[in-house]
Amino acid sequence: MLADSHCHLNYKGVAEQQGEVLARARARGVTAMLNISTRESEWDAVIATAEREPDVWASVGIHPHEADQHGHVDTARLVARAAHPRVVGIGESGLDYYYDHSDRARQQASFRAHIAACRETQLPLIVHTRDAEEDTIAILGEEMGKGAYPGVIHCFTASGDFADKAMALGFYISISGIVTFKNARDLQDTAKRLPQDRLLIETDAPFLAPVPHRGKQGEPAFVADTAAFLADLRGEDVAALTRTTAENFHRLFAKTRA
Repeated sequence: MLADSHCHLNYKGVAEQQGEVLARARARGVTAMLNISTRESEWDAVIATAEREPDVWASVGIHPHEADQHGHVDTARLVARAAHPRVVGIGESGLDYYYDHSDRARQQASFRAHIAACRETQLPLIVHTRDAEEDTIAILGEEMGKGAYPGVIHCFTASGDFADKAMALGFYISISGIVTFKNARDLQDTAKRLPQDRLLIETDAPFLAPVPHRGKQGEPAFVADTAAFLADLRGEDVAALTRTTAENFHRLFAKTRA
């Protein structure tokens, strides 16, 4: 059992060979993949893949880079599309102050609209955060005060303190192939101590291919390499870690069990 909790199967480079990519993932034991959307124009294709492939599910959301172009995507619009039986999460959404491709106030407004949709549907929030720890955790906490909602910090690269604060709010932490990089010592230290019941793994394919695939296009099959590295890092049996993270995936994204 392996679950890739975050991949982009409809991105250029993957979409053209989607069948082969899925076959390679299944050959390595991947039994669940969450296909993430980042802009409204992707929603139909992402959902169509999930309709066609029984081990693939979909999210609907607007990446912070796209917030300026999606002011019309409000909570009601997200909730309406999230009613589809193959849509199991909302996002990715959040704050990215590293690139600042969208106005920060617009990013924050979009983020809060996504959280409101999660609170209404009780589908998990898929959080992207980069160079925005303080504002991200503040918004997550403020919104949690309005009513509980589940979620995950995807492709975790933030500080250990941020991880602790996110988990205190009930969030899961998803580890990508970045953990295998030689310069990821701080992330490795955090990954070592994450509680088993809060841990997910992902590829963020087609990005961030782990060692030994660095420089190649990422794909869900590579989640097996991240799992093997993570198990060794944590001193755990790899079969146990893959089983636990897959169980965590289906617990968080409860709609996958329907």
